[in-house]
Amino acid sequence: MRSVSSREPGEVFGPRMTLFADMLSVGLATAVVCLPVVTIPAALSTACAVLRGAGEGQPATAGRYFAVLRRRLRPGDLAAGAVALAGALLFVADLALARAGLPGAPLFAVVAAAIGMAALVVGLRACARPESLTDWPAAVRGAALDAVRDVGGSALVLLAVATAVLCAWMMVPLAFLAPGPLALALTAVHVRRTVMSQS
Repeated sequence: MRSVSSREPGEVFGPRMTLFADMLSVGLATAVVCLPVVTIPAALSTACAVLRGAGEGQPATAGRYFAVLRRRLRPGDLAAGAVALAGALLFVADLALARAGLPGAPLFAVVAAAIGMAALVVGLRACARPESLTDWPAAVRGAALDAVRDVGGSALVLLAVATAVLCAWMMVPLAFLAPGPLALALTAVHVRRTVMSQS
């Protein structure tokens, strides 16, 4: 295996810049697959799997992304997407009710926001787990344990989401690039957790 600083003949930027470019191409592919909304968990899980494979010497390209996605799309992936969409709609409805001026609305809004953030962290960490390629319930159980045992990693996940949302808010076209860095951040948090549990 070549060193991180070495370059192949004809390689202009070196392997680190190549990984960055590959991550952006995987991110664009992920953004396209996310458009039907119910495919978001499968799309993000596939992106994490492809980027995780880059650490094992496998290519992190849009072509490999679509190849992995074709092999793994199944009714369970669409069901996971439907559950995530229903949860997001329920969260938005709860916050709308809290803003309507009901008694106890401020406390309810805080509790709903805390539950929503916890569900977001568990869902995103589940996408980064290898089990999400074949077994969503196992991935969610593992992600819930990781979220509790690795609070720092959960904070990093929230920071990555906030950064992606801020970039998309500042410049709307960046929304199509956001899934790549988000998937890379989720993958890095999962690898960090794996290394910590082994040491």
